Amino acid sequence: MKKSLLLLLLLPLFMGCSDNGFNNNNPFLSNYSFTADLNLNLPAYSNLKFASNAIYYSSPAVPRGIFIFNTGSGFNAFDAACPNQAISSCSTMTLKGINVVCACDNTEYSLFTGQGGKQYPLKQYRVEANGTNLRVYN
Repeated sequence: MKKSLLLLLLLPLFMGCSDNGFNNNNPFLSNYSFTADLNLNLPAYSNLKFASNAIYYSSPAVPRGIFIFNTGSGFNAFDAACPNQAISSCSTMTLKGINVVCACDNTEYSLFTGQGGKQYPLKQYRVEANGTNLRVYN
């Protein structure tokens, strides 16, 4: 009886655990396992020191590359492949201010939220900031 009561009391704790809503599943995009370390003191990444600036980061580990964006309160990193298109010659997005645009269907996606009004949002990657160093990984 005591074990059953203890289990019932602990059950809400196990059910309350969260993954922070981080869902990276998209049937059009593969799940890549990678880590990219960026030093913001380098000229190629210095734009990220300022809010609302983005860079395109090319990596062999992520074939279409990554957009990294300074939100002003942190950083977002998104796959540069169009999330609602199968991989093709037009599926690498281009930077347009605080948005990215898919050349296949001209859909714009926000670098603040990753949303674009289609079924799938941008594929997001994790970012850790430590001083002038950023680590982007999946």
